[in-house]
Amino acid sequence: MTIKGLDFTSPFFLAPLAGYTDTAFRRIAHEWGSAAEVTEMVSAEGLARGGEATEALLDRYPGEDRLIVQLFAPDEDPIARCLERLMRHEPAIIDLNCGCPVNKVVRTGAGSALMRTPEVMGRMVKLLVRETALPVSVKFRLGWDRESVNYLDFARIALDNGASMLTLHARTRSQMYSGKADWSAIARLKEATKDSGAAIFASGDILSAHDAVSVMQQTGCDGVMLARGAIGRPFIFKECAALMAGEVWEPSVQERKACLMRHLDYMIEHSGEAVACREMRKHAIGYVKGLAGASRVKAAVNAAMTRADYEEAVSLIG
Repeated sequence: MTIKGLDFTSPFFLAPLAGYTDTAFRRIAHEWGSAAEVTEMVSAEGLARGGEATEALLDRYPGEDRLIVQLFAPDEDPIARCLERLMRHEPAIIDLNCGCPVNKVVRTGAGSALMRTPEVMGRMVKLLVRETALPVSVKFRLGWDRESVNYLDFARIALDNGASMLTLHARTRSQMYSGKADWSAIARLKEATKDSGAAIFASGDILSAHDAVSVMQQTGCDGVMLARGAIGRPFIFKECAALMAGEVWEPSVQERKACLMRHLDYMIEHSGEAVACREMRKHAIGYVKGLAGASRVKAAVNAAMTRADYEEAVSLIG
C-alpha cells in the first residue's frame, strides 16, 4: 500500500491511543508486524507552548524511521504555531484527530467537536498540506449524533483540501464507544472516494485478526487501524498477516510471557523502572487474559513495583 509516495508493507496499523501508544508499545507492535504506528494524541497548543510532556510524546523508539503524529486542536491557529517545533521531529505523516469523543477534548472544540464545524477542519488540513508538504490524514466519526450524520461531506472537504488518508471510526460522537460500529458506512466511504487516490482506513470494533480481515473484505477499505484489540496483544499483527494468507497463527504461552517482559523492558528503557512498572499494569492485564492463573497474575501485577515483581507475577501463568 502507498500513501502519497510512502510504501507500507501491510495494511495493518497501530492506531493512536491516548495513554497507550508510547514508544514501547509502538516498538513492540512493529516487531510483531505493524506496518506503522501512530503516536498518542498530541495537543497542538501544548506543543506550540513548548510543553515538555507534550513534546515527549514525539519521542521515537530505536529504529523508528517513520513517525506518524496525531495532532488535536480546535482550529488552525495552534496548528500554525506548533509547526516549527513539530517539524524538528521530522514526521512522516500528520494525522488530524476529529474523532476523539471525550468531554475534556470536545469542550475545547477539538476532536469530534469538529464534526460540527467541517469547514474549520478543512482549513486545518489545507494549512498542514501547504506548510509541510507531508501526507495529511484525518480521523473522524460518522457525525455528532444520528441526526447529524455527515461523514461523506466531511470526507469530501478533507480531500478537497489535500488529505491523502482518511480513517473512519464508524460510530457517532454520541455513541462514544458503545453500540456497534457501522462497517457499512466504511464501505460507502470507500465507494464515494474511490477516484480520489486517498487511502481509506477502518476503525471501530476491530478486536481480533478475524475482525481486521473481515472489515477489509466487507468494505474494500485499504487499511485497518487496530486500537483496543492490540492492547496486551501486539502479536495481533502477526495473526492478521497469517489470516490474510489463509493461515491461522496464535502465540504460545511462552511467547506471550516473553512479549510482556520485553514490553516492560522497553518501558523501563524509556521511562525508568518505577514509572514503567506502574504504567505497564494496564497492558499486562491484556497479555494474560484467558490464560491459566490470570486472576492471580492480575493481582500480582497490580502490586508490582519492580521488574523482579513482574517476573514473579509472570511465573504464575500456567
